[in-house]
Amino acid sequence: MAATSFFFIFFIHFFLLVNSISCKQIRPELDPIRLARSGLLHAMKWADQGLKEMKRVDQEEGLDGHDYVGKMVLGDCLKVYGDCEPKVEKLVFGKDYSYDDEVAWINGVMANHRSCLDGLEEMGMVFYDHEKVIGNLTFLLDDALVSLKKQRNRKPMRKRFPRTNTDGGLLASWNTGTSKADIVVAQDGSGNYKTINDAVSALQKMNRPERTIIYVKSGVYHENVEIKKNLKNLMFVGDGMDKTIVTGNKNVPDGSTTYGSATFGISGDGFWARDMTFENTAGPEKHQAVALRVSSDLSVFYRCSFKGYQDTLFVHSFRQFYRECHIYGTIDFIFGDAAVVFQNCDIFVKKPMNHQSPMITAQGRDNSNQNTGISIINCRVLPSSEFKDVKGNFKSYLGRPWKKYSRTVFLKTDLDGLVDPRGWSEWSGDFALSTLYYGEYKNSGDGASTANRVKWPGFHVLHEDHEASPFSVANFIQGHYWIPSTGISFSAEI
Repeated sequence: MAATSFFFIFFIHFFLLVNSISCKQIRPELDPIRLARSGLLHAMKWADQGLKEMKRVDQEEGLDGHDYVGKMVLGDCLKVYGDCEPKVEKLVFGKDYSYDDEVAWINGVMANHRSCLDGLEEMGMVFYDHEKVIGNLTFLLDDALVSLKKQRNRKPMRKRFPRTNTDGGLLASWNTGTSKADIVVAQDGSGNYKTINDAVSALQKMNRPERTIIYVKSGVYHENVEIKKNLKNLMFVGDGMDKTIVTGNKNVPDGSTTYGSATFGISGDGFWARDMTFENTAGPEKHQAVALRVSSDLSVFYRCSFKGYQDTLFVHSFRQFYRECHIYGTIDFIFGDAAVVFQNCDIFVKKPMNHQSPMITAQGRDNSNQNTGISIINCRVLPSSEFKDVKGNFKSYLGRPWKKYSRTVFLKTDLDGLVDPRGWSEWSGDFALSTLYYGEYKNSGDGASTANRVKWPGFHVLHEDHEASPFSVANFIQGHYWIPSTGISFSAEI
């Protein structure tokens, strides 16, 4: 029997089994977060066993890499579930975290779970009664999130644990001439390593709990880099945008998943970066091709650029902050389900293929209880140099709803006239138009008029500060507690 057939049978059997266990044997009095952890562990076991089964069939049939796509998707699933397990374990057994941490971590687990399901669907692995079969873990996570919110309403809120400035403002104060890095990467041999991946491999063996600074000297690094979950509190610094460049060209048409196409992927919490460029050069005709994928809680990017076409910046999950960055792309080029704020950034729309319409955002919230979304504050939306003279030939939009409860706001941002008067575009028919939340507040520029914006129930023109304040750095990502340790300037309120 072909490996793909084994995969299909195993997948259906597993989810039917877990669905049966969780839906028929759960006692109402059990802790929903513990149940969610149990479901997550089952999912990890499923992905691991599925991969082993497919490899076994390959060996028995003398095949070399048969059903490569199935293995790749299962590998992505195993990774995203594994990345989440420590956070859920901490929720069950730990103490030193706040209510905001609890919600953010469950939101992140939900986003990671959805990535597994998206990968299966993206590669055509859709099964009979699909939503019912795979809905179990989604149900458990949703129940855990609802339970957290009920607890907040019924009892005093758990004490916050503010993050102290133990890192001494390193991200802002770093100076290439006087500051000392823990690791130096240089292609000319003047550092500790010539490649970023060699440095990352060395870090895996160091087991350093304190913040580690990796200085990457100017150069073009043709590498696909993965910062795993155990590599926490890393700080990457380069010699400047377009001077230190990490580049790749993986893409979906050539056999990757969207998740796996990232040139640079980050799962370790507390990741910081400044003065670097991350890019994917696959081109517009290759469709999904990610430059940077971020699943790092409390991550900060300062004076970095992200270059690609479709799906440039995958703000995948957890809490993220971007300051004075440049983002380039064509279709859905800021997308994902993190709780993320972009502040004082430049967003450049590039020239797409002739039949395409540029879409800046595609936010992926698919549960109304999630506190996730994309908040763009005091930024500028501009045409790139090659798009400037032809922008009138295309209809360009602020975003479209990737998932049912997609949520994105543009606040006090300068919008170039490239933005179509409607502002926003449909994903497919009337999907999500009444459940999404799209907002605009005090924007400026030729594309900022809301007179002819879409009339969807989910679109909102905001008029007062109190309407926009839920999307501030302080309220949306609790940034006033953890961003000060970077030393960079930011505005906590709208």
